[in-house]
Amino acid sequence: MQRWWDQYCSIPWPDPIAVYVSSHIHGQDERGRLMRRTIMRYVCLGLTMVFSSISPRVKKRFPTLDHFVEAGLLLENEKTIVLDLNDKFPRHSKHWLPVVWAASIVTRARKEGRIRDDFAVKTIIDELNKFRGQCGLLLNYDSISVPLVYTQVVTLAVYSFFITTVMGRQWLDKPIAPLANLKHQTESNSANYNYIDLYFPVFTTLQFFFYMGWLKVAESLINPFGEDDDDFEVNWIIDRNVQVSYLIVDEMHHEHPELIRDQYWDQVFPTELPYTVAAGERERHPEPSTANIAVSDADAEYSMPPKCCDDGQTLDDDDANSGIHFVATGGSYKRSNSQLRGRPISSHSSNDHHHHLNNQSVASSLNRVGSVTSILKNLFKRTGGTSAQSAGDGECVLFLHRYIR
Repeated sequence: MQRWWDQYCSIPWPDPIAVYVSSHIHGQDERGRLMRRTIMRYVCLGLTMVFSSISPRVKKRFPTLDHFVEAGLLLENEKTIVLDLNDKFPRHSKHWLPVVWAASIVTRARKEGRIRDDFAVKTIIDELNKFRGQCGLLLNYDSISVPLVYTQVVTLAVYSFFITTVMGRQWLDKPIAPLANLKHQTESNSANYNYIDLYFPVFTTLQFFFYMGWLKVAESLINPFGEDDDDFEVNWIIDRNVQVSYLIVDEMHHEHPELIRDQYWDQVFPTELPYTVAAGERERHPEPSTANIAVSDADAEYSMPPKCCDDGQTLDDDDANSGIHFVATGGSYKRSNSQLRGRPISSHSSNDHHHHLNNQSVASSLNRVGSVTSILKNLFKRTGGTSAQSAGDGECVLFLHRYIR
């Protein structure tokens, strides 16, 4: 389905090119009119040549270049050029040739002063290149089709499923004979009393409609430029493009209605355009999801943020909850109270430790506030309750602290 829709979106329309040509190529004389009409004729010719290569309908309508000449899309001198190129390069499509001719006319119009700036030339050339690219995309869709194995597998799977379903969903049931007659029946005679279970296969019928319908739809979507009833109306597109292109660049060139004030000139803009009786009730304007949510004045007041911690919280609890982190204190080492209480420090070890701190680098300015010893001390305090346990805890903390150092 996506491929089918992408092919329709790839069909180029000459309307933007016609608008640019009518706006930028000036001149009410015959020369200016001839340039504008010729450019659009070349554009329509290139698209028609592409359609004749991918659509059987268009190929039957324009089988040869003579039919293009009879339709007015191609002139005799232009036909001679195309035939010469076909003799030199017979394998490649020539849909790009009319686009090249149109670009040459745009360049000539710029040299003659009919196009006033180079930016307008670039705009028209870009549109022509875009048009040519979409024509090539249509040819790519035609040459690179859905793999044949894919269609064969799907078709074979659907038909095989229903062939086996016809045989597999029918069966024979043996009747239940009365008990009095069972004594007089043999196994060979009881096998002859089978009957067919007659019923309407509702779900099998639905499966047949769905699967076969999807298969036929997929087959019709493979080539939307074919001759099926649901395929694209390519011949109508060709006629429409020629008529609209000539109308824009010739009939409507530099023509517009007289400038008159609109009826809302003094009102600036209308509050609402009028409705007819057939339009029925007026539609409500869409509202956002929170349009009906009302917030009271009390709830609209700003509230103060809650405190981070209680006033009665001790430093030990703060260390235990915060974990291990470092705080910069301007190069001086500062140990928390929990660390000082958790380790008995002698005078000798204090002097050595002070000497070691003086030789630290810049990284020593980051102090450990919540250390491992503080956390272990608080842990043993919560788990132990006797003095003996407290003494053992102190020794354990001292050992761990020295081990960490």
